[in-house]
Amino acid sequence: MSLVNKSASSSVIDVNERTFRAEVLERSRTVPVVVDFWAPWCGPCRMLGPILERLATEAKGAWILAKLNVDENPRLAQMFQVQSIPAVKAFRDGRVVDEFTGALPESQVRAWLKRIMPPPPASPADRLAEEAAAIEDRDPLGAKARYESALSLDPNHSASLFGLGRLMLVAGDPAGAEMLKKVPSNAPQAKQAQAWLTLAELIAEAEETNPSTLLERIEQNPADLEARWLLAAHQLRGQRYADAIQTLLAIVMRNRAFRDDGARKMLLALFTALGDQHPLTVQGRRDLANAMF
Repeated sequence: MSLVNKSASSSVIDVNERTFRAEVLERSRTVPVVVDFWAPWCGPCRMLGPILERLATEAKGAWILAKLNVDENPRLAQMFQVQSIPAVKAFRDGRVVDEFTGALPESQVRAWLKRIMPPPPASPADRLAEEAAAIEDRDPLGAKARYESALSLDPNHSASLFGLGRLMLVAGDPAGAEMLKKVPSNAPQAKQAQAWLTLAELIAEAEETNPSTLLERIEQNPADLEARWLLAAHQLRGQRYADAIQTLLAIVMRNRAFRDDGARKMLLALFTALGDQHPLTVQGRRDLANAMF
């Protein structure tokens, strides 16, 4: 028997050893099932149970709450290593994907439920952006066309604003910066978009110089930091990020104060733009630390 009277809604059900496979394991292949391991004598269970039941009813079938009395179903409690109650376990595709123990406040329960819900299905714009990202290196024009198609479907699609803005930026199109500025501040790409806007200031300086001339200047005078700075701009525009990192590191090692510590700032922006897990970022951060200390 449950702690509170449940509505007729099938969002909250009682399960036992006989029904567990069908109602939890098999059902979780089509909708998340949250199992509340409880007992009538458990005080914290009486606090958590009504919260779970109310949220399940509120969700209107987006997930199912299955109540399991551990006193009446000790083998299931043992099978799922329930050592204290209330114990709450989320099942998807027939297995536990997340869990917690104890009577959490409603705000934390809501946050936990968000984590266990399956991601929403990809929209047509999402799919186009994913296709574009996959071909950027080998077919930038094709990627650009896909990003533009995605934005025709959803003008505020953050992944496409970011992807198209970045492609335009490295191609020397100043409209790329305006595109990056449209990425919402709460979007997953916001930090990287801001980093590319910082890099845009350096990339723009490649306009009036010739890389061959810059290399000659550096060969004649290794201390020509302005030539190294402009060479880094060309390397960034050409997406030669490893070369740009080495050029900027050389400036940091020779004169940290050059352009108001500009080389270090551009390196940090480039690392953010590439992403924390990018191999160039991992090695570059290590090299920058060695150069500074």
